Amino acid sequence: MRRFLFAAALLMTLCCCTEDIDMSSRYVFEGKTITQYLESKEYYSEYLRLLGKVPLSAYSKTTLKQLLSARGHYTVFAPTNDAVQAYLDSLCRKGIITEPSWDGFTDQHTLDSIEKVIVFNSVLDSGDQYAYDVTDFPKHEHEFGLSNMNNRKLRVFYGQHDLDSISIDGVAVVSKTNRGIILTNGYVHQVEGVVAPSDGRLGDFMRMWSKDPKSGYSVMSRLILACGLEDTLNAYRDETWEHLYLTGQVKDLPKHTSVGQVGTIPQHRYYGFTLFAETDRFWEEKLGKSADEIKVTDICDFLRESGLFDYVAGTLFDDDYTNEMNVLNQFVTYHLLPQRIGREKLVVHYNELGYSYTSSTAPTISIMDYYQTMGIPRLLKTFESRESNGIYLNRFPMLRNGRGQFGLARMNANDYHESGQFHRLKGSSAFPNENEGVRVLTYNEAGTDATSVANAVVYPIDNLLVCTENVCNQIGSERIRIDAGCMMPELMNNDIRAPRANYVYGATSVRAIPTNYPYIANVEIREGTLFYFLSGYPSPYHNLQGDEFNIIGRYDFSMKLPPVPRAGQYEIRFGVATGSRVRSMAQVYFGAERDKMYVTGIPMDLRIGGLEMRIGPTTLPSDVGWEEDTDDEEYNDQVTKTMRTKGFMKAPNSWSNQFGSSRSVRNDHFMSRRIIMSTYLQPYKNYYIRFKSVLEEEAKEFYMDYFEYVPKEVYDNPEESEDIW
Repeated sequence: MRRFLFAAALLMTLCCCTEDIDMSSRYVFEGKTITQYLESKEYYSEYLRLLGKVPLSAYSKTTLKQLLSARGHYTVFAPTNDAVQAYLDSLCRKGIITEPSWDGFTDQHTLDSIEKVIVFNSVLDSGDQYAYDVTDFPKHEHEFGLSNMNNRKLRVFYGQHDLDSISIDGVAVVSKTNRGIILTNGYVHQVEGVVAPSDGRLGDFMRMWSKDPKSGYSVMSRLILACGLEDTLNAYRDETWEHLYLTGQVKDLPKHTSVGQVGTIPQHRYYGFTLFAETDRFWEEKLGKSADEIKVTDICDFLRESGLFDYVAGTLFDDDYTNEMNVLNQFVTYHLLPQRIGREKLVVHYNELGYSYTSSTAPTISIMDYYQTMGIPRLLKTFESRESNGIYLNRFPMLRNGRGQFGLARMNANDYHESGQFHRLKGSSAFPNENEGVRVLTYNEAGTDATSVANAVVYPIDNLLVCTENVCNQIGSERIRIDAGCMMPELMNNDIRAPRANYVYGATSVRAIPTNYPYIANVEIREGTLFYFLSGYPSPYHNLQGDEFNIIGRYDFSMKLPPVPRAGQYEIRFGVATGSRVRSMAQVYFGAERDKMYVTGIPMDLRIGGLEMRIGPTTLPSDVGWEEDTDDEEYNDQVTKTMRTKGFMKAPNSWSNQFGSSRSVRNDHFMSRRIIMSTYLQPYKNYYIRFKSVLEEEAKEFYMDYFEYVPKEVYDNPEESEDIW
């Protein structure tokens, strides 16, 4: 794909070097449009007919055939006439139509719906970005970064033995001969089946799978239904937001003061879920029964007898499974996240040390994310490293972090890789090697249903997933660093956080959240606040995971923080970048209730960096005590202690502002962490934080990137000081 773009640019240069070039489309080879190409192939005649019938929307008379004849960047999975006929055959077998032809439809509504299914699911519109060649397809079981015109994410499956065998959503096989057809406005890939992902939602699938052991999830489905979660898991889209957006009652924000781009609000507000599920095969081996014989009470008895929930005060062992404190409810909801996360985003790889998002294929350092699950407030850790050979849940290896037995004095590499050892168990555990984690399996490995769910992703796992006493103690013994966007499920559900579409290198995406509607449930935005989200994707940003929030104006907003895993004294830290000259100053409030927060100390001045204080065009020296790391570990630790007395810490060593670089942001004096407070926190509770501007200037920016929860045994350990990562 990139070679094609380069060749196109070179051709323009050679032929048109004395003229102004129209850059609205980067496909400049002479040739056919997608529509012209389809018209030239008789075996696409049925598909072409449908493209000419289906309008872009209820508000437009323009058809998709007309769209694909215009300038643009489209990826089209074009079904042959035989593929369309096979789809009609399947509809007839299901009883949806009376005969396997277009004459088999008994009502116009069903006919219109099926025509839209075939057409809308087959096209990805990249807008002003570039379309997908086969070489740009995502990895096995990963999703395209861009949704299709039916607002669905399509997954790519590769053959187990023949990697050149590709199917879309595991059903529509891509032709080996007619794929990657380069046209003036995009690519056509012939498919031997209609791309038609199910419209079923997670609650619907739970009802269906509960009666179908062939799915591989029948036991987990019955447990979810017993907890009364079916309706909750059927949530798909906020129709109130749809109405407000379509009627113009919510609007884009003005141009961002620094970036100069309008802050675009999301078109939709989708709900989403991620389910990690033990397979039927697992339960059959664990209980010694076939899946269709396993009852809800069997699992409840197993959980009660295991003793894994005895440490959670208030756990109920009755048959009211809808109660969040019920043992079954606790077990089930720990498997559910209230955000739809594709496999490629379960652990967000972007700009970690040594990693290049644009070219890396394997992890470099160990990376983890923390998500709040459904039910009572708890954290679930996702983890991937070069050594893990896949994604794990709640994995707790001992990392080569330059401390303790992995200190430099013992000639160990301080590279944040797995050491091959794991932390010892701390309290009750679900299985002896629990700290090795629960592996997220592929569908091929698990032998489970791989059908696409409209509002969720379901992942099979290889072991029992329980928030045990040991898991809580392990997470509560490590530095918990969470990207601020990770706390806001709406950002992932609506493809705002960690976007993975084929965007142009060097661009910055500016998204916005309005004040007059609670788009993000965990954030309360008060009047006068301009709430922007900036993504540098796919360019290197100095931020964690390549994104940041800029909140501008006389801002005042509060947000829900994640829970802590166990009771104890924690430092709450805040990541700051002072590279901009328009940073702000904010008073910080904190508390266990949104309406009863207390002031944490003096206002946090985001204009102060490690070496400089930037007040508009004026640069003054700061007295933070920042110095670049040396080869003398004791000296570096002394610098850290000096900075901590002033409420500052250097940035982590975990990521870089250049893809593939070995130089971390820790060496940038304008990157730092602020210690907001040290306080005693309780588990199973939500906490809230509020930021309020104390400056008069309307154009000043409040920068927000990530938070850290750090237990006392990490930040104040007399035997082993905190590592630099």
